[in-house]
Amino acid sequence: MPEHPTADAGFAVYVHWPFCLAKCPYCDFNSHVRHAPPDQARYVAAFRREIAHRAALAPGRTVSSIFFGGGTPSLMEGRTVGAILDAIGEHWAIDPKCEVSLEANPTSVEAGRFQDFRAAGVNRVSLGVQALNDADLKALGRMHSTQEALDAVAIARRYFERYSFDLIYARSAEQTPALWRAELELAISHAAEHLSLYQLTIEPETMFERLYRAGKLSIPDHEAGAVLYEITQEITARHGLPVYEISNHARPGAECRHNLVYWRYGEYAGIGPGAHGRLVTADGRMAQSTEKAPETWLGRVEAEGYALIEDELLNAEAQGDEYLLMGLRLVEGIDPAKFAALSGRELKTSRVNSLVDDGLLTYKLDGKLAATPNGALVLDAVVADLAA
Repeated sequence: MPEHPTADAGFAVYVHWPFCLAKCPYCDFNSHVRHAPPDQARYVAAFRREIAHRAALAPGRTVSSIFFGGGTPSLMEGRTVGAILDAIGEHWAIDPKCEVSLEANPTSVEAGRFQDFRAAGVNRVSLGVQALNDADLKALGRMHSTQEALDAVAIARRYFERYSFDLIYARSAEQTPALWRAELELAISHAAEHLSLYQLTIEPETMFERLYRAGKLSIPDHEAGAVLYEITQEITARHGLPVYEISNHARPGAECRHNLVYWRYGEYAGIGPGAHGRLVTADGRMAQSTEKAPETWLGRVEAEGYALIEDELLNAEAQGDEYLLMGLRLVEGIDPAKFAALSGRELKTSRVNSLVDDGLLTYKLDGKLAATPNGALVLDAVVADLAA
């Protein structure tokens, strides 16, 4: 295995299941609605071939995390999940403490299905709740009610010691601080160890973007969003779920290990339609992505054994930029020595000191450099300043 500065971040495998029951109007993920169910056995065979291809590029790794994302992975059969996990285990060693996560939507959560996932080897689930308000769920294009969401959380609690769920806030101009406080308190009363709390962003080429540009959708402005963000930090910290990444909160030790691999700039193999990966080969760190259209991906893998449409060698500058962009999302921050090893240059002291003086960056006791709460609100600008 080639040595690299962030090898201690771990090695992860991301598996993308691209199918959904419906396309949410805010979603820009690679998700597709099909009237006929996909042939899961055929897709399993293709996943196996692509896993073998990535293992040939990155042999000798020990997998610390596996994540089934989408799309809606909870639409998969338990035996499909089990077969993919078996294929990963055939090609790489699996850490005994490996985190195996699967995303689920409340509309596809059934006790029997979750029991099958648990038996297949999944040990953590993440539920796409998104709101605990029926009117807002409808506006977000969700197909479940608040009660169905809470029922799904209860089922998750029955089968998994580790579970999380997502909420979107700053999602409408009518969402006041008082309403968000009440909703977040309700969410925390059902949470175990982890919550993902995202501000709504208008993503390109989504239905929400078209509505926003047409003046038919209004969301809180930057100042109002900042107020809701501050409320989020205050309430979660008070309940023992402090922020550890801009949009993620956990009890100490319960952070999502898979996402930590990303943010700490570790290696990860991206498997499935539209999956992204970062592998360190003998040539260097490669940025990879696969064909997005499921049927095209399937045909290419069956014909060629893989369906990469990007396999680009990242130069030192690009690696340094990515490390900053990912690592400064974490409360723990980045290691300046690792940045120098990746990028081939030191951070400019004058820029760092200026951002520290402005209250946007701070040095941790262990020497890491981290964004302050104020810096997190303007993180893109902070990263751009450091990378310049």
